[in-house]
Amino acid sequence: MRVLTCFFALFALLAGGTAAEARESETIKLFPNGAPGSMGPMQPETTADQPPFGHVTRNVSHPTLTVFAPDPKIATGTAVIIAPGGGFHLLSIENEGTGVAAWLNSLGITAFVLRYRLLPTGDDFGPLLMRRLMNFSELEAAIAPLRPLATADGEEAVRYLRANAAQFGVKPDRVGMMGFSAGGAVATWTALAAKADSRPDFVVAMYPGLVGGPLAVPAKAPPLLAMVADDDPIVRPESDRLVKAWQAAGADATLVTFASGGHGFGIAKSGKASDAWTARAQSWFEAKGLLRK
Repeated sequence: MRVLTCFFALFALLAGGTAAEARESETIKLFPNGAPGSMGPMQPETTADQPPFGHVTRNVSHPTLTVFAPDPKIATGTAVIIAPGGGFHLLSIENEGTGVAAWLNSLGITAFVLRYRLLPTGDDFGPLLMRRLMNFSELEAAIAPLRPLATADGEEAVRYLRANAAQFGVKPDRVGMMGFSAGGAVATWTALAAKADSRPDFVVAMYPGLVGGPLAVPAKAPPLLAMVADDDPIVRPESDRLVKAWQAAGADATLVTFASGGHGFGIAKSGKASDAWTARAQSWFEAKGLLRK
């Protein structure tokens, strides 16, 4: 029953509508000569409405960053790389991607939606995902070879923005990551890699799905904000584990919980307590000086 609840919660994650749209300016290939490593044969990348999952992207094998710039009059110089979720099988590209970019733009933050590499899927990806959710050992085994590839994508995204900060009007010491569910894992893995040129300056982990494994947090880990609903049937304990590991390493970590919201609420309003997440995130950004010009 718990797994079925997880599966239907994932439907909500992917199908949620967005309240605003952001204007994309360009899409950047992170590895113009081909990304290192491979998950084997992949079908062409697609982005489409796929009921009941909503508007999603699948079969990413060539990671990209899509740029969403704020009004120059309010631009703060802060950059956020957004990693949407989707169980590592797909990306909730609107509810946890472009819709989030529009909100960040309203704060003067330049947003970059990351399409990181995914597990290969065919048209039968729904039953495949259902089976893996019913057998977490199979899911973990499937994700194991993907982790270094998705981590490399996150690292290269940070590295690219730092090297090209002036081009986008951002500050090289204000490049952060915000990830949702599986994307929260990618953002966390990128920070845990602890490489000076590719470590994000801050991390916002939205109901992160870390899928087990140790959390070796480096001493110089960036500030972390983790947010999750108490009634999340999938990853509620993972957020506690993540924040405690960060704090045990002497790093700055904040956990914000909501009484209701389930898993995968994203930017879409649901009338539940989790709707307050954007206000809480904005307050955290302000406290960290990320909204100052």
